[in-house]
Amino acid sequence: MKCDKKDLLLYAVTDRHWLNGETLYSQVEKTLEGGTTFVQLREKELDEEKFLEEAKEIKELCRRYQVPFVINDNVDIALAMDADGVHVGQSDMEAGDVRAKLGPDKIIGVSAQTVEQALLAEKRGADYLGVGAVFHTDSKADAADVSHETLKAICDAVSIPVIAIGGISKENVSELAGTGICGIAVISAIFAQKDIKNATKELKLLTKEMVEA
Repeated sequence: MKCDKKDLLLYAVTDRHWLNGETLYSQVEKTLEGGTTFVQLREKELDEEKFLEEAKEIKELCRRYQVPFVINDNVDIALAMDADGVHVGQSDMEAGDVRAKLGPDKIIGVSAQTVEQALLAEKRGADYLGVGAVFHTDSKADAADVSHETLKAICDAVSIPVIAIGGISKENVSELAGTGICGIAVISAIFAQKDIKNATKELKLLTKEMVEA
């Protein structure tokens, strides 16, 4: 499964912080119903066994909607349950090692904050880049902010698709117009909303307008 630009329009990153008595599965299903184009399962607290079980269930759900499904950071889990790919940060394994482990057919996303990091990730086999934080965010304590100039410079420097991440909401997404990104990755703009399906629909529409602007 290769990564298509249009699959990256609205990229949902899970976070069990917002469950409020719901299951992650039902929240992911709602965002898929609303039109999310890509799903990343991000788990920092679950033990391997539970993580694996959950990942398999959500993979099947994404299959039904024909939406790519990747695992955050955990290459072994991605391999064990045959995810569509993995997303790694700068401090995780570097893209070349991940590619060697996962093989040629999987999607590899890499976080980047500078043009240098972006070029290196592309050279080592990344399929797309997640760049941020483009706005201030509370969900990643260590994410340095990336200016919109840097975001544009990264988009100009690489030939692989770039998505913006970090603090993006329906209120500020239009500010990213003209940077060259093909989509956005969000957590709370979807999962912290009361009506996940509608929040997804609205955000997807606004993102499409921003990308085409």
